[in-house]
Amino acid sequence: MARIAGVNLPKGKRIEVALTYIYGIGRAESKRLLNDLKIDLNVKVDELTAEQEQIIRDAVAKLVTEGDLRRQVTNDIKRLQEIGAYRGFRHRRRLPARGQRTKTNARTKRGKRVTMGSGKIKATKK
Repeated sequence: MARIAGVNLPKGKRIEVALTYIYGIGRAESKRLLNDLKIDLNVKVDELTAEQEQIIRDAVAKLVTEGDLRRQVTNDIKRLQEIGAYRGFRHRRRLPARGQRTKTNARTKRGKRVTMGSGKIKATKK
């Protein structure tokens, strides 16, 4: 099992896909990284040689990934909130920050709403 940037990569996956398990590396970044290192995209993780693993480990270490990147994103959001920016305000209220509509969509952010009802008076028990 290859361990890169503190993440165990799944054995049976292609290295191109397995690198995306590292926070901060997407499909495009993974492809670019492997092409620069001249490693075949279709090789499985358990088929990598020790020297290939080390080359990938060194290349990923140069990127901002995992804990450092999470910390950077958190600090960016805190900074927006402290300076009173609109985006910071939206983050504080846990609403979409990039201009999406919230009247009908945004159920993930807003949660399920309970309707008021029809206004009919319920029949009383006798």
